Amino acid sequence: MNEQPPLKRRRLSPEKRKSLILDHTAEIVARDGVAVLSMELIGKEAGISKSLVYTYFDSLTELLRALLNRELKRLRRLQVREAEKAKTFEDLVRGITHQYLKYIEERGLIIERLQTEPSVSGGHDPTDYSRDDAVDYIADIVANNFDIPKDAARAASDISFGLPATAGAYYLHSDMSREEIENITVTMILGSLNAVQSDYNMRQQPLKRRP
Repeated sequence: MNEQPPLKRRRLSPEKRKSLILDHTAEIVARDGVAVLSMELIGKEAGISKSLVYTYFDSLTELLRALLNRELKRLRRLQVREAEKAKTFEDLVRGITHQYLKYIEERGLIIERLQTEPSVSGGHDPTDYSRDDAVDYIADIVANNFDIPKDAARAASDISFGLPATAGAYYLHSDMSREEIENITVTMILGSLNAVQSDYNMRQQPLKRRP
């Protein structure tokens, strides 16, 4: 019986190898968090040497920044697509929230865990799907549709932006369905914006008196 020749390891292009390293890093972050990470562990999970990981990333911080940028772009593209097809403000809020919860269901708390690391979150490209750009986009819509000052609209949008993340973390540790949590989150966001609108249109207006 003839012996089969050993299988040759398929050579990957630099871009595919880099993507593979990021994929395995994402799995570790989603499963175990950031604290356990090392270039050696990442190499082991990816089936390559630590030195090969260093060939593509000079440091662990650079690798994690690249991962955060990739995950933010992935999520923002999905959310922008939902925003562009929204016909009502509720459609907009629901679409963005839906994509966030769906992302967390599929990917876990990768973005949230990476953003808690100052050395990582402080290094992503601010022009490329950043939170600030997303908040500014929503704030313009809130200001125009709820007739409240831009600074208040931005504050409300920034605070509301954190609700889907909190909802996602709750979803991963609860028995509620994604649809139920999505409905609750959308209700909370719309309710808070309606309250801000009421505050500025009624409570903050100058008192009118009869002459």
